[in-house]
Amino acid sequence: MTTTPPDRRIVLASAPNLRDLGGIPVTDGVVRPGLLYRSASLAKLADTDDVVFESLGITTVYDLRTAAERKDAPDRLAENVRTVWLNVVADSQDNVAAQIPTLLADPVALESMLGGGRADAYLADANRKFVSLPSAQAAYRSFYLDLIDENRTGAALFHCTTGKDRTGWAAASFLLLLGASEDDVRADYLETNTDLAPALQPMLAALQAKGVRTELLDPILGVRDSYLDAALDELRTRYRTIESYARDGLGLTDPQIGELRRRFTQEA
Repeated sequence: MTTTPPDRRIVLASAPNLRDLGGIPVTDGVVRPGLLYRSASLAKLADTDDVVFESLGITTVYDLRTAAERKDAPDRLAENVRTVWLNVVADSQDNVAAQIPTLLADPVALESMLGGGRADAYLADANRKFVSLPSAQAAYRSFYLDLIDENRTGAALFHCTTGKDRTGWAAASFLLLLGASEDDVRADYLETNTDLAPALQPMLAALQAKGVRTELLDPILGVRDSYLDAALDELRTRYRTIESYARDGLGLTDPQIGELRRRFTQEA
């Protein structure tokens, strides 16, 4: 007998690709609902969505973007929400995952970088670097340590610009550490293609009207199995298991991994 998975989406017009990681099956039950969310940028969070957003009880936001991305589109958050900046690609400023806003504003650069089928290779490389890049390891280590900080209360949310690459690996590694199956991790990863699409349509229409070949944007505005596969392949090549990645790549201890699982898991 199959069951229908819970709808974890929080549909806000001004904050796309927002969903709860709660309810996903893991080793000792399910991810505890209402504690950890993922999304795209919160720079356009509107007054009309404030009540719903505030009802989530989010007191900490982990911003995985670069300094330039944050400067150009700062999050719009209440004063009582704590922001933790974790620049995943600080050691690789040419990482295509961080260049999406620039590329969208420059069709010539877009064509030069992503034309000729190069986009898939760029995104696969970007996802490999989320595993091995020193700044990425430092950022994700800080992310996990802050999640389990005994002084941190309330729910938390993490995001980058579109909520799919840097955010995608944060969600994937978190779920794998809690014992989620690769199939369930992949399903959450690919859900971005559905959840982000409505917010992109006005922008795509405007770009198309300017003569931009919007098919070039498909690889960078969505996610593909091959991107996640690249990150998982990097993990297995370097560390073999998710636990070894956490210990040897991120410097987490077994008790810290155990605390992460305890804090974010509940019985099904």
